[in-house]
Amino acid sequence: MTMHAALPITLRAADIRDPRERARVDAFVRAARAATPFHLTAWTCAVERGTGQRGHVLLAERGGALVGVLPLTAIRSRLFGRALVSTGFGVGGGVLAENDSVRQALADCAWALAERLGCASAELRGGLAPEGWVVDDATYLGFTRPLAAGDDTELAAIPRKQRAEVRKALAADLQVATGAGAAMLAEHHAVYAESVRNLGTPVFPAQLFREVAAAFGSEADVLTVRHDGVAVASVLSLYFNGAVYPYWGGGTAAARALRANDRMYFALMSHARSKGCERFDFGRSKAGTGAAAFKKNWGFAPVPLAYAKRTAEGAGAREVNPLNPKFAAMVAGWKRLPLPVANLLGPLISRGLG
Repeated sequence: MTMHAALPITLRAADIRDPRERARVDAFVRAARAATPFHLTAWTCAVERGTGQRGHVLLAERGGALVGVLPLTAIRSRLFGRALVSTGFGVGGGVLAENDSVRQALADCAWALAERLGCASAELRGGLAPEGWVVDDATYLGFTRPLAAGDDTELAAIPRKQRAEVRKALAADLQVATGAGAAMLAEHHAVYAESVRNLGTPVFPAQLFREVAAAFGSEADVLTVRHDGVAVASVLSLYFNGAVYPYWGGGTAAARALRANDRMYFALMSHARSKGCERFDFGRSKAGTGAAAFKKNWGFAPVPLAYAKRTAEGAGAREVNPLNPKFAAMVAGWKRLPLPVANLLGPLISRGLG
């Protein structure tokens, strides 16, 4: 055992308003093998500014050296209750730590924080589960694969049936644009809002998207597909450690017939390569859904994602999965809302989903 390893672990909350503290945390995150862009302080700060939900970052130190990080968002909702989540509004999270003892110490610290904040449950969206937490590895699937060397090899890597759809999309009269300016962000949010309304779920605040784009700078952008000058599909992506994360994406009612989503994702693969990316992280989808089947059709092999929860004794775990039968009437009703009404009400609800 080294002298460093024999020193005690100290735990504290990071001051995420301090640029030097943020830089130190982010350096640790970028060097961690299991890290995601949702572990970065940029994400925690953007979520806080964009939704009003408070961010926390717990640190483990030994002998002055950083040995563990756990970003968290305290989610408050009148409809869905309170929860401490790693990470809020992200699909990745969990403890980044040099060993199991540090991981357990940070998880215990997170649970103590949840109790102080009056949160009946805590969630870790990724990473190895600490003792005392219940693991769900059946609900969500992740889809990641390497990017090919060029468009031709990328196209050849797509299974035959989906490849035919992509070829049709490439031959269609569609235009692709990328950027991160205010106009493109507004255009993207309008497309995304229509897409999620059609799926029966409330849209996130436009402010959240603006804050994420601003916080990530060159590591975030929007790719939009237009037909006759009108946006029909759009995705906001993150770039982190050699991977592109197409995160908030969707299409209008016209997108399917135009194969605009196929054009969008194939164009994003090319765009990501130009930015030096080597991997395409297609994100998570619920097992058994059309979204999961779509990603499989592109040649992505599903991998179960393990999420861990801890719930206060006597309390029920927070449930925000729209596939839950108890939300069926709500989802069906939301699909019928006029789009302006859905866009007005949606952010008020989605701020509490996390």
